[in-house]
Amino acid sequence: MASAPVRALSSQSSRLSSRPVSDPEDRLAFFSCQQCMQSIRIHPSFYTMNEHTLAELTLPPVNPMPQFDFERARREADEAGHEIHGLAPPLRLAESHTHGFTFVDEQGDNVSLSRKMRETALLFDMLSESGEVDHPLCEECADNLLESMDQKLRVAEEEAQEYKAYLEKLESETEDDNHIQSLEKELETLENKEKTLREELKTLSEKTTKAEGDLEREMKAKKVIVEQEQKYWKEYSKFNREMLLNEDESKTVDCRLKYTESQLEKLKRLNIYNATFEIWYTDHFGTINGLRLGRSPSKPVDWNEINGAWGHTALLLWCLAKAIQMEPFQRYQLVPFGNFSYLKQLSDEKTLPLYGAGGFRMIFDSKFDHAMVAFLDCLQQFGDEVEKRGFHLPYEMERGKIKDNNTNNWYPIKLQFNSEDSWTKALRYMLTNLKWGLAFVCTKQGLPQDLSKNNSS
Repeated sequence: MASAPVRALSSQSSRLSSRPVSDPEDRLAFFSCQQCMQSIRIHPSFYTMNEHTLAELTLPPVNPMPQFDFERARREADEAGHEIHGLAPPLRLAESHTHGFTFVDEQGDNVSLSRKMRETALLFDMLSESGEVDHPLCEECADNLLESMDQKLRVAEEEAQEYKAYLEKLESETEDDNHIQSLEKELETLENKEKTLREELKTLSEKTTKAEGDLEREMKAKKVIVEQEQKYWKEYSKFNREMLLNEDESKTVDCRLKYTESQLEKLKRLNIYNATFEIWYTDHFGTINGLRLGRSPSKPVDWNEINGAWGHTALLLWCLAKAIQMEPFQRYQLVPFGNFSYLKQLSDEKTLPLYGAGGFRMIFDSKFDHAMVAFLDCLQQFGDEVEKRGFHLPYEMERGKIKDNNTNNWYPIKLQFNSEDSWTKALRYMLTNLKWGLAFVCTKQGLPQDLSKNNSS
């Protein structure tokens, strides 16, 4: 709060006018407003103050403003290496003449400071030091300052009244011992509770630390388990793949086994002799495995086919004799050798070829005829053997001839001095006897028989 002298001087400051200087008597030095910087004219009352007013104004303020040591602040800034901008000390009007400050009238003539001017400047300096605002002020700025100070004063008085009312309320209240004791008990309870909570917090902190350690160990164990799990899944995938491959292989083996068993059953039901030696006829030719045995003037047969048919015939008789385990043939040894099969005469080891080449040479070559007669003799020995076992061949054979039961005619097996038709018919009857012998062997061995192609003589 401003002191009385300052407030009185502020009132005097409000008398300063900013109107221009026109009167000759007013041609005195003038100041500038420290707020709006307008030129102001000093009221004449400032020059007529008595000694008591000046003495009162020179008294120190009740709450003087602390003086700011600008030199100390500048030294500290220089020592710290900082640079201060905008730091300027307040202007003292009373000392302005030492800095070349002068008052200038309207004609621009320099006027030295008089004693009254020094006193006026000294009053303005005292007023500026005692408050927060620099002086002098014009009338308008002084009024604004007074309004602001009045508003602050009202706010301060209201606050003072509130504090005074609250203080009176506190002083009027009487202290209750029971209430104090209850508050002390409550304080003690809260302190105990705080202590308990602090102990619990300490326990929880220890448990948290332990739990974090356990968590870290569990995370490490989890990492190991995850790695083991990945390794397990890899091994599982590998074993699963191997298992699938083994299952596929097992199924393949089962399929092969079933196929083999089915083939075995087929083979068990198969007559190997009928499958190997198929005897049938084509036109008036007897055939074995599709090869015709015989010749005809109307349908000539190549000798390679005839020789092949004789080779199959020789092999069939050799297999039948071996199947019934009969004694070796007398007088001859049968040697199956494909298109070049032959018989060997046991008495002189003479070879009798069971194949021919055709042409005129065969008319004068009797070895082929002797071989066919020898083969028919071996077949007759086989017939005699199966006859002992209760089976008879359909066509009778004797000395190189075979008998037709329907006409009782005998047909020689030789080619010389014989017609091709007779020779072909004899060969056909011979194949029929072999087919019957084949049926006998299959019956004895329990093999299924296929008699759908029996020859009807």
